[in-house]
Amino acid sequence: MPVEPESTLRQGFWKRFAKSLDAGRQAYVADMKEVFGRPAIDAGFWDDLEATLIAADAGARVTERVIDQLRNQAAGAHLRSPAQALGYLKADLLDEMRPRSRQLELDGTPAVLLVVGVNGSGKTTTIGKLADLLRREGRRPLLAAADTYRAAAIDQLKLWGQRAQVEVVAHQPGADPGAVAYDAVQAARARGANPVIIDTAGRLHTRSDLMEELRKVRRVLQRLDERAPHEVLAVLDAHVGQNSAQQVRVFQQAIGLTGLVVTKMDGSARAGVVLSIEAELSVPVKLVGIGEGLDDLNRFDPEQYLDALLRAEEGT
Repeated sequence: MPVEPESTLRQGFWKRFAKSLDAGRQAYVADMKEVFGRPAIDAGFWDDLEATLIAADAGARVTERVIDQLRNQAAGAHLRSPAQALGYLKADLLDEMRPRSRQLELDGTPAVLLVVGVNGSGKTTTIGKLADLLRREGRRPLLAAADTYRAAAIDQLKLWGQRAQVEVVAHQPGADPGAVAYDAVQAARARGANPVIIDTAGRLHTRSDLMEELRKVRRVLQRLDERAPHEVLAVLDAHVGQNSAQQVRVFQQAIGLTGLVVTKMDGSARAGVVLSIEAELSVPVKLVGIGEGLDDLNRFDPEQYLDALLRAEEGT
């Protein structure tokens, strides 16, 4: 089938993304409109702005930093009105996010993407949607069912493989996850597939034995390619909010992360969590998901994200 241009996919996705945030913004959008809609920067402006950003789940560190920046602009007479402040706020956040590299490392023979996350984060679903996205971009991904603890997980990945029209390498339930990863890379080399996307068992970040298994999978991959895995992506549920930072920190310490995938960014999630996670952990969000459809995942775009996050506040 013809490859759909990425730009077409991207624009359609971000329109849906903005719409999906509408309900989630209701908790703070009225306050945001009041803060930026007032005629002047009065005595209560800064406190109200701080409370509103915290309510959006932007986090204390980001909130303190952007308010300090805005105060400096106001003190220098560069910032004269709340409406101006919104423009400065968006520009400041974009300047902070833009330098972080968000490209997926897909150069390899094959490139190997190891996907990790806690139970219920949407990890396997994300893998299926990522496979579809990469296939539409003209690549030939291959999936590896290395979550061998649950037969249902293997079956689920096979189902997503069918939906995304990509092959899946799987062993029997209870098999060695490292062996599955090894065979998947060898199969990709034989079939000319790239990249290999490896599903891993959903695990509590407090289980040291399961974290050691992740390290074992990484060692197996490095026997085949010393640069593997080329990406280690942690999948996070946006509804978990600030608590997700601790999950990421443990995965980062155990195996090292190259990027994040924030899922379930729907109406009940406070989308400002992306700002706080990146600021605290210095790990870039590379992909974002909003629903269960095959096309409900896309590469993360900071400018489109901020436009969607602040869209209602600007009346667009």
